Amino acid sequence: MSLLSLIKGRRGASGFGYASTAEEVTAGLDLHGKTILITGVNSGLGQESARVLSLRGARIVAAARTKDKAAEACKGFAGESVPVACELSEPASVRACVAEVKKLGLPLDVILCNAGIMALPEREVLHGQELQFLTNHVGHFLLVTGLLESLTPTGRVVMLSSEAHKMAPKGGIRFDDLSFEKGYTGWGAYGQSKLANLLFARSLARKFAGTKQTANAVHPGVIATNLTRHMNVFARVGFPIAGAIALKSVPEGAATQCYVASHPSLATVSGEYFADSNISKSTRDGLDVAMGDRLWKVTEELVSKL
Repeated sequence: MSLLSLIKGRRGASGFGYASTAEEVTAGLDLHGKTILITGVNSGLGQESARVLSLRGARIVAAARTKDKAAEACKGFAGESVPVACELSEPASVRACVAEVKKLGLPLDVILCNAGIMALPEREVLHGQELQFLTNHVGHFLLVTGLLESLTPTGRVVMLSSEAHKMAPKGGIRFDDLSFEKGYTGWGAYGQSKLANLLFARSLARKFAGTKQTANAVHPGVIATNLTRHMNVFARVGFPIAGAIALKSVPEGAATQCYVASHPSLATVSGEYFADSNISKSTRDGLDVAMGDRLWKVTEELVSKL
């Protein structure tokens, strides 16, 4: 048996593993009466997550960069879905999304922060911020904190982080140079944004302490989606993250976030980092409470000016 076969066949304590699919980890679940907001529903993992969770009965609040893209994606979902526009790199768009969701009056059982951009080859700046940090972290921070009042008493927040958080700069978040004015690398900036997603989830979990609300972060695996459009074919195969033996399929990649968003066994699990539909280990920076608290404060200051 090959190493790849062994890895794909391995299952963790949850009963699921590397090769489990989103349909498999949600099999038998009845999500009727649940409302789940998902960002990035028009392609890749977001589209598959929305398809599978709607197949299980959930109402999907489908967020994409434009309402037209969200509406087109909704055509592929089994149940009720509501398209909304949410361009994460534009604070005005995120705030408009928050206002629209609140106007709908739908209590949110899950906010699944799936959308993102990865490894931009050249440094790009918008609103004074490096684009990956702005999109992946600041945009989702603004969305989630804006919708906390809409989260049900047992609601879940699921942040798409990545094993790439291990590629963040030495020392973690570059508070003295968040926008990488010095020494920009696509992977370093992406790693910082994914570390920020993880720290945000854990900070939120601490704020949820004493309630039945939860916040967790996930690593989906290495998947050939639109997210990898800035990587050539060789780079995709040689994706520089330890343990990445082969690319997952989209159904496999969507499994962990669907599992964390919906599985009843995780009703009281919060502040964890998941990979292959099991609790996993992050870097020491990913566990740094002081760094997470500082990031929250700094991000609040940033969004107040945007």
